[in-house]
Amino acid sequence: MQKSSIRRGAAALVALSAAVLVVTGCHPGNTDTGADSSTGSPVSSQPTGTAVKTCAAGSLKARAYQAADRPQGTGTGAAVVRFTNTTSKACVLRGHPTVAGAANGSPELNVPLEVTPIGSASPVRLAPGGQAWLKLTFVQVQGEGDGYCESGSAPVLYPTMVIGLPGAGAHQVALDDGEFAECDGTLTATAVTATRPS
Repeated sequence: MQKSSIRRGAAALVALSAAVLVVTGCHPGNTDTGADSSTGSPVSSQPTGTAVKTCAAGSLKARAYQAADRPQGTGTGAAVVRFTNTTSKACVLRGHPTVAGAANGSPELNVPLEVTPIGSASPVRLAPGGQAWLKLTFVQVQGEGDGYCESGSAPVLYPTMVIGLPGAGAHQVALDDGEFAECDGTLTATAVTATRPS
């Protein structure tokens, strides 16, 4: 009988310890993720009532630059879009983007492009000042001068792109070093991620 009481007491102690660890590890004040504060982090489960909201469009600053790893050709090939949380509160980004070329840099004249999503999508938590990225890979323009498309269609240049994120609005971005050049009105896009793509 005494062994049975000891076993029940030990089992209760183990259960209590596990509960304390779970609550402490998920406490909303615990911000030590081990990640660089300038980058996003994958979202972990949190107790009810402490969920981080989706980033509002006005809370993000977007910037686009040519990707280092891109298809051969003379056009843009691939671009990386970086989103920075400009507020004092954490927020979440998730999903694959919608993309439109903005004719003459005017969002009201945008041309929706056909996006093929690649990879899985997981929510990314952005601390204040935190960043998340996505990569767009275009059908590459070939040749010199104005170039050509292998499909026979004419290449298209866009001064800016309008990038939409689920629940986080649309963001007009220009390339740091030129215009977006693409063929066929199609591209592939990764989901927003906490890891900077090349």
